[in-house]
Amino acid sequence: MVESEDRSYEAPDGSRLPMRVWRAAEGAGALVYLHGIQSHSGWYEASSRRLAEEAGVSVYQIERRGSGTDTAHERGHVTRAAVWLQDVAAAAEVARRETGARRVHLMGVSWGGKLALACARHRPDLYRSLILGAPGIIPQVDLPFGRKVRIGWCVAVGRALERFEVPLADPHLFTENPERIRYIAEDPLSLHEVTARFLFESRRLDRLARRAARSVRLPTLLVLAEHDRIIDNEATRALLAGMPADRLKIIVHRGGHHTLEFDPDPEGYFSGLVRWVRQVERSPGAQGFPESG
Repeated sequence: MVESEDRSYEAPDGSRLPMRVWRAAEGAGALVYLHGIQSHSGWYEASSRRLAEEAGVSVYQIERRGSGTDTAHERGHVTRAAVWLQDVAAAAEVARRETGARRVHLMGVSWGGKLALACARHRPDLYRSLILGAPGIIPQVDLPFGRKVRIGWCVAVGRALERFEVPLADPHLFTENPERIRYIAEDPLSLHEVTARFLFESRRLDRLARRAARSVRLPTLLVLAEHDRIIDNEATRALLAGMPADRLKIIVHRGGHHTLEFDPDPEGYFSGLVRWVRQVERSPGAQGFPESG
């Protein structure tokens, strides 16, 4: 069984960010993995291990600055959306250098999905394919209008560090698996509050992601959960179905909930990820992928 290595990497501003790496026994491929707004790399150990063991890629799970195990930066804060893009690009450069891969797969789940899509437009030269797991591009869950006004006011008057609750307090939004509901409820590393600046820049990231959906040409796998209560599946599917991607595959997991990793039987989800990475690694051309599935 592949075990993870806890380490760090250097961000463009010179600071250090946590990273967990699952090294593939064979193959020179690499995958950079981005978590959601509330979660952290610990939520996605099982899929990371499966990808390393069966898809032949070393998996680089990075902690977004100010989340998870990152204690070097203010929790739940960022100065500008561009910092997120730059941090991911730096991690991709590390993965390329260590594995020898010319380009790396980029995977983002939930909020991390919209970050991954924006990153694919920011530095398309770094990435081999794009995997979007229940991406938070068009959410069902949103902040009330009055709170959005308050956030904008805070940023405008120099109170950007004022904190707001992430509107995902109910673990049932993520899963109906009782064991995982308990895990989420008791997780000390989950992020429950972020700054006004974080939320303001997250809105900017929304715009970057939607713009990317009109231009990104990377082979793209979109994975949706039938019973997702966090994102709008139909609107997300409609947006990404229009991508000019060289290859596009859409999988909807029947009976699944938002965090497919936490479903009672995630085998279909894991095997679909492995199959996609294997196919892309073996097929450098643009043929051989159905548009939906």
